[in-house]
Amino acid sequence: MSNRRQFIIRSAVLGGAAAVMGAPALLHAQAASIKIGYTVSKTGPNAGGATSQITPVYKMWVREVNDAGGIQVGGRRMPLEVIEYDDRSSSEEAVRAYERLATQDKVDFVLAPWSTGINLAIAPTLNKYNYPHLAVAAITDMAPQLVKRWGNIFFVQGGGSMYGEALMDILDVQRKAGLIGSNIAMVSIADGFGVDLSGGARKAAAKHGFKFVYDKSYPVGTQDMSPLINEAKALNPDVFVAFSYPPDTVALTEQARVSSFNPKVFFVGIGTAFPMFLKRFGANVEGIMGVGGTNADDPRFKEFYKKHVELGGAEPDRFTNINIYSSLQILQQAIERAGTLDRAAVIAEIKKGTFDTANGAMKFTDQQWRDLWFTGQWQNGQYYGVAPAGKPGARKVLLPKPAWKPV
Repeated sequence: MSNRRQFIIRSAVLGGAAAVMGAPALLHAQAASIKIGYTVSKTGPNAGGATSQITPVYKMWVREVNDAGGIQVGGRRMPLEVIEYDDRSSSEEAVRAYERLATQDKVDFVLAPWSTGINLAIAPTLNKYNYPHLAVAAITDMAPQLVKRWGNIFFVQGGGSMYGEALMDILDVQRKAGLIGSNIAMVSIADGFGVDLSGGARKAAAKHGFKFVYDKSYPVGTQDMSPLINEAKALNPDVFVAFSYPPDTVALTEQARVSSFNPKVFFVGIGTAFPMFLKRFGANVEGIMGVGGTNADDPRFKEFYKKHVELGGAEPDRFTNINIYSSLQILQQAIERAGTLDRAAVIAEIKKGTFDTANGAMKFTDQQWRDLWFTGQWQNGQYYGVAPAGKPGARKVLLPKPAWKPV
C-alpha cells in the first residue's frame, strides 16, 4: 500500500508540475500553493466514465488556473498543486484515499470522484474534515435528506425521480399522439445510480399508467448483455430503458443492433452523451435517447467545448463534463470571495452565492442545483437536451427511432 501511495503521489506531483510550467511560484515556493486532492477511477468498471469526464475536466481546470498564475486569495495568486489517487472503482479504496488526503497529505481542498456510490461512500469522511464536497457525478433522491446531515455537500445533477419523471413525461406525450403504447422493458445496473434512477422511473411510470413488461437489474462488471436484450426483445416492448454505465451502454446498444431489437424508444444511460458513443455507432446513434443533455448551440457550450479540447486534450461529453467544470468554477470563485483557504468560509460562500459558470448563473437552493437537462437525444449527429421541454435550447423529440443501419 505504501509503495503504491508513493508512486501515485509522485505521479500526481509530476503531473501537476507539467501542467503549470508557466507558474514558477509552484515550483519554487510550495508553501504558497493550494494543495488539491482527489481520486479518479483509472482502473475497474468505472474507468470509462471517470477518465472521460473527471480526468479531462480536472486537467483542463488545473491548467487554466495555473496558466493564469493561480487562484486569487486575498492579495496574492496561489497556483494549484495536485495529488491524485486511483480508487480502482472501489468505494472502500476511495474512502481510504480521501482519509489519506485529509490526514497525511493535508490537502486544502478536495475534488469529487466519479459515481453515485463512491461519492456517497466518501461523504462522511469529507464531512468529518469539513471539505466542500461538490458531488457532481452523483444522482440521488436522497439529496434532500443528505444535505441536512452533511452541511458541506452540494448536489449538481439532481435525483433519480427527476430523470424518471422527465422521461415518462416524454413518453406520455408520445403515447397520447398515438406513436407508442404503454409497454416498457427496463434494465438497470445494481449500484447507487441504477437503483436510484430505476426507482424513480418506476414511480413515474405508475403515475402515468405505463407497464413494465420487463424489469431486471444486472451486477456491476457484467459484460455479456445478450440475455438481457434477447429477453426484452421477446416481449416486444414499445420502449427500452437502461440505466447503465458506459461499458454497459455500449454493450447494450451493440447487442440491440446485432439482434435487430429496435423499439420505438431506445434509451440508454451514462455514456450515451460521450463522443466515443458517436464514434462507435456512427449514423446508428440517430434517435437514441439517454440521460442528460446540453444545448449544443449555446455559445457558452461552444466556448467550453473549445477549451476542453485545447486544455483537457479530449472532446467533452454532452452533459456531465460541463457540470463538472461549472462546479470547479464555483469552488474557485467561492475561495476568491472568501479571501481565505478556510474551508468553513468557503462552504458558506458556496451556500449563499450566485456564480458565473459555463452553465450560466448557478445558485444552490438547499445545497442542490436542479436547473439541468434530464433527457437528451441524438439528432443529426449532435446530442441535444429534449427535457425539460421548456428549457432554452430544448429540441423536439423525434420518434420513432430509425431502424438500425448496416455496418
